[in-house]
Amino acid sequence: MEKALFLDKDGTLIKDVPYNVDPKRVVCYPDIFKPLRMLQKNGYKLIVVSNQSGIARRYFTAEELEIAFSELRKQLMTEGIHLNGIYYCPHGDRASDMQCICRKPLPGMLYQAAAELHIDLKKSWMIGDILNDVAAGRAAGCKTILVDRSQQERKKDRMEDPKFMPDFITDNFYGLTQVITLEKEYYE
Repeated sequence: MEKALFLDKDGTLIKDVPYNVDPKRVVCYPDIFKPLRMLQKNGYKLIVVSNQSGIARRYFTAEELEIAFSELRKQLMTEGIHLNGIYYCPHGDRASDMQCICRKPLPGMLYQAAAELHIDLKKSWMIGDILNDVAAGRAAGCKTILVDRSQQERKKDRMEDPKFMPDFITDNFYGLTQVITLEKEYYE
């Protein structure tokens, strides 16, 4: 069983442009490259897990979304970073989509990736920019990091609920490597 970083896409890896599938508007945050390269070299698989309700809302198709994901992969590959998988939830948050088990804060995408890619969830991390990302990671048994670039999520009342409480909070990716490396050394 291997370890992984489960990464939210919008607002975490790339600038959040709502319902974006235009590859020209897929812009990675510059602080993600060095930490992801280092953590990948340290044996972490990199897996994107992303809610994409724009499909259910008919704002874009799965094919159009794949074009945006291809652009993300290309930008990461240019920086020497390989994604081991991309999982997305195409469902919305309406009552008609409530049979969904993959939309974060539910852990379905993480469970699916773990089964398919032989991931040990207890050795893995969920990294995202909103509390629903944290809740999905916690529900799956991962350690969690909230990358609160806007410093808005940490102000929400839900943060008092243990299922939404991240293990660590940071404003950017620069401290990620140190947090994950120190945590790994602590548990070994």
